[in-house]
This record gives sequence, C-alpha cells and structure tokens, in this order.
Amino acid sequence: MTFSRPSYDRSEISIGIVHFGVGGFHRAHQAMYLDRLLEMGLAKDWGICGVGVMAADRKMAEVMAAQDGLYTLLLENPDGTRDARVIGSIVDYRYAPDDPESVIELLAAPSTRIISLTITEGGYNIDGAGPESVFGLVAAALARRRERGIASPTIVSCDNIEGNGDVARHAFTTYAERVHPGLGDWMRAHTKFPNSMVDRITPVTTPEVVAVVENEFGVDDRWPVVAEPFTSWVLEDDFSDGRPPLEKVDVLMVDDVTPYELMKLRLLNASHQSLCYFAYLAGYRLVHDAAGDPLFAEFLMSYMDTEATPTLKPVPGIDLPDYKHTLIERFANPGVKDTIARLCFGSSDRIPKWLLPVIRENLKTGAPVQLSAATVASWARYTEGVDEQGEPIDVQDQLADTLVPLAKSQLENPTAFIENTEVFGHLASDTRFVEAYLWALDSLHRDGARATLQALLRKDT
Repeated sequence: MTFSRPSYDRSEISIGIVHFGVGGFHRAHQAMYLDRLLEMGLAKDWGICGVGVMAADRKMAEVMAAQDGLYTLLLENPDGTRDARVIGSIVDYRYAPDDPESVIELLAAPSTRIISLTITEGGYNIDGAGPESVFGLVAAALARRRERGIASPTIVSCDNIEGNGDVARHAFTTYAERVHPGLGDWMRAHTKFPNSMVDRITPVTTPEVVAVVENEFGVDDRWPVVAEPFTSWVLEDDFSDGRPPLEKVDVLMVDDVTPYELMKLRLLNASHQSLCYFAYLAGYRLVHDAAGDPLFAEFLMSYMDTEATPTLKPVPGIDLPDYKHTLIERFANPGVKDTIARLCFGSSDRIPKWLLPVIRENLKTGAPVQLSAATVASWARYTEGVDEQGEPIDVQDQLADTLVPLAKSQLENPTAFIENTEVFGHLASDTRFVEAYLWALDSLHRDGARATLQALLRKDT
C-alpha cells in the first residue's frame, strides 16, 4: 500500500489544456498522465482547467472548488492491496452556465493549446446544440482566435469510440460552419483532431470508495476516483500548436491509431462479449468471478489466439501475448467489481461492432469461427430471457422488443435469431457459420454453458 501527494508547486502551473467532461475516467486517465509529467517537472505550461456544461456538472464544480481541484486516485490491485495518489494537475474548474464568457475567453487565449473531451459517444450529436454547449463555446472561441490571428488549438477526443478524432472533427466543424460561416473551413485548415485509443477500467465512485480513502489513507475527499492499475493511451502525434512530452509517461505517440483500436475492439471488447452471456447463464454475476474460473479464462484465451489475433494488423510497440494475458488478469481483478449485467447491456450495438467483423474476416479467409459463432449462440440463448436455473433475465437492449421474441422462437426455428438482417446482415446464409452456431445453440439448450465451453475447447485442440 502506497500513498503520495504532489511534490510540485501548483502555484507555478499555468493552464494549457481545457477539458470538457471532468468525470471519473478523465480524472483516472488524462489528468493522471499530466500529474506524472508535472511530478517530473516537464509540464508547467500544461495544467488543466476543467469545464462543466451539464446541470449534473454543478456538483463537480462545487467539489473542485472546495478541494482546490485536488482529488484522490485509488488503485485496486489484483492482489487486494490498494495504492492512492492525490492528483494535482487540474488547477482550475469552471462551470460554464454560470459564466460562459469567461470560458470562451479562456478557450480563445493563446496559452490554451489543447481542448480535450470526455463527453461520451452521445455527446457528439450536434442536433439541438446551443451556444452554451461544448460546440457553441468552442466555436465562439475559435471565431475569436481567427479574428485575432491566434493559432488554433488541437482538439483531442478521449472518448471510448472508434475514430474519435474523426468524429470530433465532423461534429465541431459542422457546428462551427452553421453559426460562423467560413469558420468550418478555417478549422479544417488549421485545427488538428488526432485520433486516440484510451483504456482504463474506472468504476463509478461509491460511498464505500469514499470511506476507504478516509479510513485507509486518512484523506477526507468528497469525490475520489477508483480505477484498475492498468492504463493505456495511444495518441496520434498530430497537433496544431505543440503538446506536452506525453511519451515520457508511457503514452504511445503514433502516426495511425487504427491498428491499436482494432486490437482493443477485437481482443478486449469482443472478449467481454465472449465471457458475459456464457457466464450469466452459468450463474455468475460479477466479471472477476467468471474470469477467475479457469474454464472461462481458457475459452477467452483460445478465442483471442485462434480467431481474433489473426484478423489484426501489426501493432507496433505492443507485446500481443502479454497484452492478452494482462486482459485476463484485468477481468479477474476482484477490486474492480464489474458486473456481468453491464457487459450484457446493449448487445445489438456491441456485437456487430466488435465480434461480427472477426467472424466475417475469418469466413473470408477460411480461418476458424467456432468460438465466435458460439458466443453469438450464447447471446441468442441469453436473449430467451431465462437462465439455466429458470430465473428470469432482464434483457436490456435497444432492440429487445424484436430480439427477445426471435430468441424465444428458436426452439421451433433454430436460425430465427440470426436471420435478423438488421443485426447480422446475411450471415444466416453462410453455411460454415450457421453450422457452428447451431452446434453451440443446441449444446447450450441440451447441456448448458459449462459443458458447451468444455466441448468447444476439446473441439479447438
């Protein structure tokens, strides 16, 4: 157990980054990397000013004001020990609805060279966005910079979405052009939007976390943040007006983030899907319990090695065997307390993005699809709405009204679920996929999740 505080003088730090969306992930990830740089004496011009624009952000504004921007980052280690660090990189916080003009002027200042974001995937929808939204504030500030001859900042999305820089570029330039004609073209010429891949499991802060920080470390913190020890940030090295030396704190600066995104989507995200439905059917409710079961861990590793990894592009700077073993260890970390139900949420959005591309690529090349098809079958069995103990399953999915009746009909029509072209396209017409899928679905109905995994692993070897 370790505990540390900033040794640097925070009064000497100036604001170089304005960040929208100061929640748990930002405070466990980007702000932590800047804190490391400040501790090394390398980023005095790159302090962070957090900005809140939503009504829910007022509480963060109050906590940040009361604690001078300081908060505790609590790391839950797999062996049950904990480490804590007070983070000092957020040197200011502004609640935009109270004083939008001060936020616009800060964004327009030459010293602000990066605008960063964690506003969630839904936050990039500009329909209905007004002048006091993220897009309105940034557009107003960039219009002033253009008029004053000030260089554009870089806009860095740290949201967990594919092509996040491209998504941000489209949203910000489209909105800017609507309200300031010509500004969109200026931004396309001068504003950089590097893509990035971010990764750190950051559960919601509970009253128990607050109590741990106080009881074990003696810190009275109204809003600490808890995370796993693992952290990763891969960032395209494409900036408008300079950047902090992030490579000094293990941020991987690259020309193209695409191979790293594929790695994460097809290994981490798709493995979560490979785990969750089998696990729920077998009676597990917490991710670490299921991932700590040798049978489930072996299944995940087999999927990653035999079906997912062959579909990846080369991933420079990453030791893939080590990455895969680390994934299993991360899933099995009891301190994170992630739930199986959370992983099962919104499957019809997740599986087409993360797992079906693996299946389609392997069908094209003649590579194995047995384990991926079995994961689809486990989803179909889960969507029937009852587990192996006869207990009801609350299927939380935007297409539940369509998919649950299809799943319930598959005892009479075994391919009913995968015939839904909105989700599966034309996979139901591929004989090799259908054969593997039907074998797994039949086994799940007849023998259950554990026996199906055991049989799959025997088939795989």
